[in-house]
Amino acid sequence: MEFYHTTHRHYCGIDLHARSLYLCILDQQGEVLLHKEIKAQPERLLAVIEPFREDLVIGVECMHCWYWIADLCEQEGITFILGHALYMKAIHGGKTKNDRIDSFKIAMLMRGGNFPLAYVYPKAMRATRDLLRRRTRIVRHGADLKAHVVNTTSQYNLPPNKLNLKNANARRQARGLFDQPDVQRNIDLDLALLECYHQELNKLEWHLEQQARQHDPVSLNVLRSIPGIGRILALTILYEIGDIQRFDSVQKFASYARLIKCKAESAGKTYGTQGNKIGNAHLKWAFSEAAVLYLRGNERAQRYLQKLQKRMSKAKALSALAHKLGRTVYFMLRQQRVFDEQRFLKG
Repeated sequence: MEFYHTTHRHYCGIDLHARSLYLCILDQQGEVLLHKEIKAQPERLLAVIEPFREDLVIGVECMHCWYWIADLCEQEGITFILGHALYMKAIHGGKTKNDRIDSFKIAMLMRGGNFPLAYVYPKAMRATRDLLRRRTRIVRHGADLKAHVVNTTSQYNLPPNKLNLKNANARRQARGLFDQPDVQRNIDLDLALLECYHQELNKLEWHLEQQARQHDPVSLNVLRSIPGIGRILALTILYEIGDIQRFDSVQKFASYARLIKCKAESAGKTYGTQGNKIGNAHLKWAFSEAAVLYLRGNERAQRYLQKLQKRMSKAKALSALAHKLGRTVYFMLRQQRVFDEQRFLKG
């Protein structure tokens, strides 16, 4: 956890919503200079903070609509910081909670050096990252549709079929599985959505790869040099990391990617782990998938996994392999070097 320690003449805490915002501006002595609610409009915000623009910092809790304020501050040359929502417990733990109190607490956290920082993702790659995340949700919904076809087959006690619904020919065959019209109509609905997803995702994936080749082609090729990391995993790792230089150490990167577990200790006793959900879930998924795919058809890697399994269970060995892949990616991206399997399996 990192805190914002820079001192300013004015601190502006904003409790942000989709259509309105409540702002509180403090001076260095903690005196409230302004405390009011306005509409969430750039021109209204600029007009209100105009008397306090000299050495001003604006802080916002990380939620779904912070993009426009970050971009506005960058455009106007105003310091902007983003608060980590899970760490801002002073806001969510109060007995009385409203927008006025929340904005004051945000400003006080900034002034006192206790404002927990989240990463302000750069504008240039932000929209592409969101588009890639949208693709992930659609793919998972497609998997649910395929599972519904399989479950419906079991529901009506029909022999299991081996149709791979990723293929157009298999989807055509699935349109005659059931005798009852309403049941088949239920399945046809799944198949129609899958057909639409298949066409749109092909075009979307091509577009995402073209964007990545404009944003950071070198890092994309570096990631693709790892066996098992294909187009989607490489895109996910690339856009979820953003700028690898923002991580001062490999330990901080591994923590952000949820590749390590943190012990909970008190009075010399260990109470298990905590904070396992803090970090980037997309990177956790990507490295877990990469570890499994790296082993596929790779005898040297499989022997390395067996070596790990002598000291731990298979699940922990896979986690250890994912952790090692994550650490390797960190140094590969910082040094812009391709994957060296001999060095990777040496340890």
